[in-house]
Amino acid sequence: MSEWNPWHGCRKISPGCLNCYVYRRDAKYAIDSRDVRKNTDFDLPLKLKRDHTYKLQSDGSYVYTCFTSDFFLEEADPWRTDCWEMIRRRFDLSFFIITKRIHRFSECIPKDWGNGYRNVTICCTVENEEMAKKRLPIFQESKSIHKQIICEPLLSPIDLSPYLDSSIEAVAVGGESGENARICDYAWVLDIRRQCMEAGVPFRFRQTGAKFLKDGILYHIKREHQHRQAQAAGIDIQKIFL
Repeated sequence: MSEWNPWHGCRKISPGCLNCYVYRRDAKYAIDSRDVRKNTDFDLPLKLKRDHTYKLQSDGSYVYTCFTSDFFLEEADPWRTDCWEMIRRRFDLSFFIITKRIHRFSECIPKDWGNGYRNVTICCTVENEEMAKKRLPIFQESKSIHKQIICEPLLSPIDLSPYLDSSIEAVAVGGESGENARICDYAWVLDIRRQCMEAGVPFRFRQTGAKFLKDGILYHIKREHQHRQAQAAGIDIQKIFL
């Protein structure tokens, strides 16, 4: 797994942002998470080692892009063109971009985007029914070769069924971590799984979150166990069932 964070800092724009892990991490070092700034590894995809090979090499997985901010953040508008150029040049890498700002997508893509770059996956994140109704119609109309939906942190039941068309390659769900985490109900997870199965869309249960409600019992799960407990549920759908 590789990560590329060209800039750091963000602004909270929806309920899912309330307990953002970036804000929690920055608070430990007295960093203002609203201060958006370029990182020293801004040009990581083009950096070379002494032997003139790229430092960032393909390992067959994604390059998780801009995970300490939002790739479509307004404050980053002056820098994004350079990022698209690096993505274009590194067609051997697969860039994975998650956004809460899908409403800015059409004004932030490069001129030669067309139906999308083959090495870019755009993921629209929705945490509750309200955000799903707000963001997913825009996402549905957007042009991208690779699309996924991320329901994390999952804060309520969500009806994804109107948006699970053939363009959606996968759906991932997960609860919220941190001391102030809100409850993730396993019934919500299973309902989204059912919707994915009926639509023939792969599904992944990423993490339980810190407060996990199952069969009327509220479990408090330590951070180091949240991913493992989700995997142990054995409910991921890897194949399309249609």
